[in-house]
Amino acid sequence: MSRIAFGTWQLGGQWGAFDEDTAIAAIRHARELGVTLFDTAQAYGGGKSEALLGKALRGELDHARDSVIIATKGGTKPRAERARDSRRDWLTQGVDASLRLLGVDHLDLYQIHWPDPETPAAEVAQTLQSFVDAGKVRHIGVSNYTAAQLAAFDETRPVETLQPPYHLFRRGIETDPLPYAREHNVGVLAYSPLGSGLLTGTFTADSVFEESDWRSKSSAFQGENLRHNLAIVDKLAAFAAERGTSVSRLAIAWTLAQPGVHVAIVGARKPAHIADSTAAADLDLTADDLAEIERITADAVQVGGASPEGIA
Repeated sequence: MSRIAFGTWQLGGQWGAFDEDTAIAAIRHARELGVTLFDTAQAYGGGKSEALLGKALRGELDHARDSVIIATKGGTKPRAERARDSRRDWLTQGVDASLRLLGVDHLDLYQIHWPDPETPAAEVAQTLQSFVDAGKVRHIGVSNYTAAQLAAFDETRPVETLQPPYHLFRRGIETDPLPYAREHNVGVLAYSPLGSGLLTGTFTADSVFEESDWRSKSSAFQGENLRHNLAIVDKLAAFAAERGTSVSRLAIAWTLAQPGVHVAIVGARKPAHIADSTAAADLDLTADDLAEIERITADAVQVGGASPEGIA
């Protein structure tokens, strides 16, 4: 799989309005640039993102299926009493719906989107293995799991991949669960390497988000937290310019340079944006570069939150 993956969270409606034709052009341009891994989820617009991805990649999915890797996620019920649901019946409904919306006969990677504390890990692992046995899924993974949750899953069936949030302003996984993933040979697909836009260099302290955009409610995109981190982004941008690159490429390359991280998942709604991101895979950071990035970001306000970043 390509080290840069195209993520489609932004195409589900939670990031404000977008032009569908332009988004499809961005997906197709990513493929032209060598991206082979495309990540989506049932929760992204209740399947809207999956359907759009299937439409954009119809040619490859129908005539060169093994040329692309399709990863999706299930186990959530937005706006439901039980928002995280990994029971067998719900996961089965979800995987079948994903297959239908994407228009494929199998998923390359199926992931549990969020851990469900009410469903035993053994049951979840057994359910996912049944999807593999049935030919619906080739590989299984999880997202947003802790080391303890990974270990509980591994007692029944090894986890193949982990998808955690990771960027210069969100580094909690360095303590847990990244060390576990490295030790147990779990592939790590880091999402939000650009801090959901914070590290693109395009925001100002006066940036305003649409009400439908989750960032309009996030503390990371408001007030002093935003101003402080944007000042750091300015310093990173100056350092990137000295290296002849952009701050977004620098941020993605930093994520990929961390031991145990195999893929950076980057979203885009315009072709030009994904072109800039894919170039990060070819940016080699020296030990001195990494040390300078650490110095610049030493006092960054760290982003947290159990659901979209910074939202309690």
